[in-house]
Amino acid sequence: MRILVVEDDPVLANGLKIGLGLAGATVDLAETCADARAALETTAYDAVVLDVMLPDGSGLSVLKAMRSGKDRTPVLLLTALDEVSDRIAGLDTGADDYLGKPFDLDELAARVRAVARRGTGRAEPCLSAGGIVLDPSQLAATVGGTPVNLSRREFAVLSALMERPGTIRSKSEIEDRLYGWQEEVESNAIEVHIHNLRAKVGRDAIETVRGLGYRMRPSA
Repeated sequence: MRILVVEDDPVLANGLKIGLGLAGATVDLAETCADARAALETTAYDAVVLDVMLPDGSGLSVLKAMRSGKDRTPVLLLTALDEVSDRIAGLDTGADDYLGKPFDLDELAARVRAVARRGTGRAEPCLSAGGIVLDPSQLAATVGGTPVNLSRREFAVLSALMERPGTIRSKSEIEDRLYGWQEEVESNAIEVHIHNLRAKVGRDAIETVRGLGYRMRPSA
């Protein structure tokens, strides 16, 4: 899951990047409304954590522009403004959820997972396909009921494929889920992750579609 965090407090922003990263997410940071708009124009995100009070304006203007432009990316507002009227304004502008400061990081991570899950039209908290089950809340995987140890990036690759079994995901799509702006991507990184996953979840679970990418076999 790739998340954009728009927060101008560097200490809080870095804390969110580390905390959400430990929860399995790839996190990009933006400090201003302008930075957020630029990021949203160039990168597809699974969710946005958006502060309302930013140095160059209100985060609600970013949200309004997203919804006016038919951008349905789930948005969780994060702000010190926690009056009922503020929550109503945020939700009526198009936010999917609202969390006031101070907050618990585990709760924030759970809320981000929830809005991202709803954004894909999925109600179930776990992903499943062909006897493989992933629990994003615990970063846990089982194959036929037996626990399997996956690295954070292996988990992210498998999640990207299992969100839409049978749908081809290109190498670049998967890379975008795994690596943030300033992270260097080795040319064969995805191939290595796929190789390792096949060894752990079954060599027939993930199909290579030559020239296009990879897809999860629904009944692997």
